[in-house]
Parts: sequence; C-alpha cells; structure tokens
Amino acid sequence: MRLKEALSVLSKSSPYAVSTERSQDKQTLLDEIKSYLYIEMPIERKVDEVISSFGANDKKMLFLCGSSGDGKSELLTKAKQKYGSRVKFHLDATHSFDPHGTAIQTLDKVFGEFEAENSPLVVGINTGMMGNYAEEGSNERIRQALKTYLNDKQAPNNSGIYFVSFEDYPKFEIREHDYSSEFATSLLARITQQDDNIIRQLVEKEKEYSSAQSKRLVTNYELLSLPSVQKVVVDLLFKARLMRDQFLTARALLDFIHELLLGKGYLFDNLFAGGSNELANKIEGFDPAHLRTKQIDRFILCLDLNLPNPEFTAFKQVASNFGITKIASAAQYLRLFYVLRHSDFANNFHLQFNPDFNESLVEKYISVFRLHKQYLGTAEQKSELKSFYRDILISAVRSYINRNAPRLGKRYFLLSDFGDYQVAAPADLAMDAKAIANNSTTSNAFFNARLKLKDKQFCLPININLLSLLININNGYRPNKHDKDSVILLDELANEVVQAAKSADELVITGGGKKYELELDDDEIVVNEG
Repeated sequence: MRLKEALSVLSKSSPYAVSTERSQDKQTLLDEIKSYLYIEMPIERKVDEVISSFGANDKKMLFLCGSSGDGKSELLTKAKQKYGSRVKFHLDATHSFDPHGTAIQTLDKVFGEFEAENSPLVVGINTGMMGNYAEEGSNERIRQALKTYLNDKQAPNNSGIYFVSFEDYPKFEIREHDYSSEFATSLLARITQQDDNIIRQLVEKEKEYSSAQSKRLVTNYELLSLPSVQKVVVDLLFKARLMRDQFLTARALLDFIHELLLGKGYLFDNLFAGGSNELANKIEGFDPAHLRTKQIDRFILCLDLNLPNPEFTAFKQVASNFGITKIASAAQYLRLFYVLRHSDFANNFHLQFNPDFNESLVEKYISVFRLHKQYLGTAEQKSELKSFYRDILISAVRSYINRNAPRLGKRYFLLSDFGDYQVAAPADLAMDAKAIANNSTTSNAFFNARLKLKDKQFCLPININLLSLLININNGYRPNKHDKDSVILLDELANEVVQAAKSADELVITGGGKKYELELDDDEIVVNEG
C-alpha cells in the first residue's frame, strides 16, 4: 500500500470518516491505521465510567451529546465492543432504520423497546436532534429529560437518564501561562512518532519513489514531524477557535491534516490554502503573506529585485536539502518562515521575522482570561486586573460613549446631545472584584468582565475579537460595520452605563463655548457656570 492511500483514512470523504461496525474478518490495513490513530480522551474515560456502572438489568440510559464530527460514533463503537453483551447501543440518533421513516420515528422505536425491556441503553445524539426530539418525540418522559438538560445543562434528579457532552470537554484548555490542546497535540505526535508507527514505515517506503508528488509528500510529512511546526499548527487552530469561533472536531482535524500532507503544495502553503475543510477555511485568514511591515516589505523588494543576500542563499540551500525546492514567490517564503518560527533551522535566517509574526493579542487574551477564571483576590491578581479594567475596558467604554464629545474628560459620560449642546454626568465605573470571584464559565472562547456603578452591576462577555476592538478604540479607532458582532455587545453595555449614570446628583451641560455644572442640593438645583 502506498502512503497516499494509507493517509486517505484521514479524509472526511473516506468511508472511514464515520465509524461503523465491521466484522473481524473484514479488517484491513486501513482499519489498522485508523485504530492506530485513535486517541483516548477524558470524555471517553467518563463515558466508560458511566456505562461500567450500569448493571445488566438496570433501566438506565446514557446520552452522549455533541456536534457532527466530534467522534461520538468512534467512541461508542469502541464502547459497544466492550459492553455490547449487556448494554444496548444506538450509535447515531440522526439515522433511521426505515428508508421511508424519520430519525425521530427511529428514536421512538428505540425508546419504546427500552421502556419494554430491562437493559441499559446508550445513545449517540447531536445537540440539534436532542432539541428536535424534545419538541416532536413520542416518549414524554425522555422528552422532558431532554428539555431539562437543554435548559439547565443537567439531568432530572433520579430519572436514571445520564448525559455526557463533548461541550464539557473542550479541545483547548487555557492554563496558568499558556494553553494546551491534548487532543490535537497527541494526534499530531501519534501520526509522526519515530517508533512503532505504521505510517512512518510507509513514509520510508515512499522515499523509494522519485516523482515530484512523492517527494513533496515526504517533505510535508518530515515538516509535520518537527515538534516546533506542530506547535505552530496548534497555535493556528487555537486562533481559529478564539477569533473565528471555529470548533475543533475530530473529523475536521483529521481531514485538515490530510490536506496539509496531500494538498497541492508544500505544507506551509497548504496550511493557508483554504478550501472545503472548515478549519483550513478559517485559518486562511491568518496567512502571514498578507502582513506588511518594514522588515517584510524590505525582504519582498530584495527578492523581487534579485539582490544578493548570502545569508538567505545559505538558508535556501539547507531548505533544498530538506526537500523544499522551487519556491516561486516571497509569499511562500514568508509562510515557510512562519511555520519555522519556533524552529532552529539552517542559519536561522527566518527568525529575524518573528517580531512581525507576534501574537500579542492572543497572549493578552490568555493573560486576562486566566486572571478572571483563576481569580482568588490576591494583591497581585487584583493589581493586574485593575490595570486591564482601568486602561483597556473602562477607558474604551468611556471613549465609545463619549465618541461625539471627546473633550469631556475621564470623569464624565455623555448622556445626550441637543444640537450644539451636550449633557453629561460623572460616573465612577469600576471593576467589580466580588462578582469576578463568583464568575463561572466552561468556555475558553470568552470571559465575563464584571463592572459596577454605585449599586448597579454589569456583565460584558469578552471574546478575543471584542478585546481587540477595545484595544483599538483606545488607540483612536472608530468602530464601523465590519465590527458589528463586537459592537453589539459594547453598545448594550454602553446603553446600560448611560442609563445608570442618569441617576447622578450632578450634570454638566456644554455648548456655545460655555460649561454649566448642575448639582442637586436637597430639593434644589444649584447651577454654576464653569
């Protein structure tokens, strides 16, 4: 078997993309490769824990919930091999037994058999199908259990119905100083490990072929085998999750790796080529070839003019020895530099571009997210958070509210405009440390910022795109229609802050070159001209 055929099990178009039950006598080398690539994750251990607690005659049910491509079928196929003698399985609730029937009718039949017998049942189900059955299904008890779970994220008490969701086991985890993706990291390591690796054995055989396609495939595999390159790939997947709201599913990641290795170009070009893969489609927008800095522009100009550069020539020679030949453009070299940015490669000519590839926004997001999630009220944490709230969040909120009154100063918030006159009020918007201490969220895609104004509390969910907008506003940026998703959240908070500020005992009216301060003193309004 050639390497290309072996790697076909990674493709979403492969019959192996969704697990089905195959008899032992029909197992092939492709089955062996797919089995080799399987990575056990914490959710599998949880599913095993729940199913193993079921007795053979227990009238209990487990729903394994997730999105399409999460790996439900793969996980439950393995579980059925282990527990199928005493537990019934329905691997995919989107399928129908009858070509003329619906998936909901099939579930009605499965649940009817469950109610009539005394044996446990395990069902793999998409979140969308859970909602559909909760509305249209015939089994009232199960409908109500699904509704309760969808609304409260927990099963009804003493119902004998259990739920395990992929949503509760995110593919990325933000740690104290960085982040990790056990699944993506483990899968890349498994595909490329040196010993006891059936794929690497086929790579060695592929080296015997001299075609350009075979050589490029081997080069791509060797590039992906570098841990430093794997880190760049995981970094990009994390950025896609944060900035493009792209979830990482097992099926999408396997297909993405297939495209990296077997796409039309070298791995560093395939990485940003886009296409039908949902991950590649989002990562395309991070193409470093689109960056423009003084250093990058100088490199592009020198390459276009074919100016001599001995260091670059030496770098290209080592790259050629590695198998990277016939690069035609500066864009391709920039992608190669980006992919190698954590690598000690050749004479390290590429490392001079690392400042141009900086990920300061991601690092800032991780830092602030971690402070919110792990907040214990220590002096150091409080100081760091106050800096974020004062210099970024509150400053941006004030600038946004006062965008038509930039001279009001830090103490005031604009309440309304009346032609040439503007009405403002002082407002001491501040960080709400107590609310931050009580924060709870399972998502890495956002954190809840907590603010207070007197006795009024505010919550603003901040994702990395909104954080970017806040930073840009402080740098003088004016939001436009391209920022609409982030501006909606900011606009809601701004309206709430303005409404709360209207209860102040002091107002300021400016216009016509004059300033009037109005202050409530008992039942009288005192007016001073500033």
